[in-house]
Amino acid sequence: MKIQILAFGIAKDIIKGQRAEIELSEGNDIHALKNKLCEQFPDFKKLRSFSIAVNADYQTDQYILNENDEVVIIPPVSGG
Repeated sequence: MKIQILAFGIAKDIIKGQRAEIELSEGNDIHALKNKLCEQFPDFKKLRSFSIAVNADYQTDQYILNENDEVVIIPPVSGG
């Protein structure tokens, strides 16, 4: 299944653009997606953590993804 990725901040730099498409097997969860992102874009491994929102709602790593979900990668933010 195809998952649409929307990235902000450093995540956008890592995927070299604001949007990407990731192919996953049916029934995969966010944890599997994070592993796939780290495999496809190794710089994600350098981040301490990053959050995922699916169709505008934050989700846990156990959330099961569906075809054509829009996944937003929310990297850690620093303030000052």
